[in-house]
Amino acid sequence: MIERAGKNGSAYAIRFRAYGRREYLTLGSSVDGWTEAKAEAELANVLADVRRGIWKPEVAETAPAAPIDLSFHEFASEWLEGRRHEGLGARTVEDYTWALSLHLLPFFKAHRLSEITIQEVDRYKQAKAREGVLSANSVNKTITRLSQILAVAVEYELLPANPAAGKRRRLKGTRPRRAFVEPEQLMALLDAASEKPALLGGRGRPLLAVLAGAGLRIGEALELQRRHVNIPRGTLTVEASKTEAGRRVVDLTPALREELALWLDRSPWKEPSDVVFPTLTGRRDNLQNVRRYLLMPAIERANVKLGKVGIEPIGVVSPHGLRRTYASLRCAVGDDVAYTAAQLGHVDARFTLRTYTGAVKRRERLTPAERTAFDRAVEWAQAGTNEAIPVAAAVDEART
Repeated sequence: MIERAGKNGSAYAIRFRAYGRREYLTLGSSVDGWTEAKAEAELANVLADVRRGIWKPEVAETAPAAPIDLSFHEFASEWLEGRRHEGLGARTVEDYTWALSLHLLPFFKAHRLSEITIQEVDRYKQAKAREGVLSANSVNKTITRLSQILAVAVEYELLPANPAAGKRRRLKGTRPRRAFVEPEQLMALLDAASEKPALLGGRGRPLLAVLAGAGLRIGEALELQRRHVNIPRGTLTVEASKTEAGRRVVDLTPALREELALWLDRSPWKEPSDVVFPTLTGRRDNLQNVRRYLLMPAIERANVKLGKVGIEPIGVVSPHGLRRTYASLRCAVGDDVAYTAAQLGHVDARFTLRTYTGAVKRRERLTPAERTAFDRAVEWAQAGTNEAIPVAAAVDEART
């Protein structure tokens, strides 16, 4: 027991050992009614509690920390910057920036995170529907991005729940039709790209040939360097891909090998690190140029040819749609579905199998003119090491 004299009388405290530690406990002063005898008695009581194991040290009460309530603008900007530093692809960053800058921030920029409720998300959805600028699918795409951001806020315990999650926060959308160039349309498209004036300075045909004949994504094709193309061996190596499976070695067919050999010989950019399909200044091209100055005019030219022989014109197709053309061609020449999936850079072969089945159904409906054009595309896509087998047999083999 400890007694100290002060201005307001004596102050009492006790010091003791409990559970292997030295403890110090302030009792009070004589002004509060504490005396030496009372302090001694309290010490005895505490020691008795320690022996019984029921004594607990006093825990100082602390006020709960005030929750952090960031603005949506601040949190979303930090989220996007963090994703960018995680190595997100340039196209994905562009897509995220579009959703944030043009749609989400104009509506939610004055909101704090706690103010984004289910009702506010529904207000945003309804406001976008009234604007009529975006399709229902595009509005839902921005809400998905909002949900993605707020899910992180929930993980950080800045929100109790995600108000943008769930189907009820979405508009009723439509399932987009995945358009692609049918095999019987392909050769007309390739020929159109090389007609005078040749599109994209002559690199248009070999670029389309790589997309349809090697199954590359447009970003992969535009990043392709000369050192990645091995003409004697008949392969090209994809190093710049958005997935681990996408980094792969793709086999070149004889026809595609010839297309690339001729183009690489004509191209003035001969260094191993030069891109295969550069701009006139030797730089990497971009998707907008490919769409505007290659694919759209090539489709327009090709449709004139197709119309003359009674083949259905090519619809609105993106460069990515040519990957599906590639899968259909591999089906037609009899390649194994697992091999085709690996060549495409897919982990799961089910997508490729669905494309195989679609090719079978379409081939059964070909007119004589379409069949002639189809056979020409199959001959162009033939690897040269195996004979083409019936498409139905290819599907049966892939399923087994």
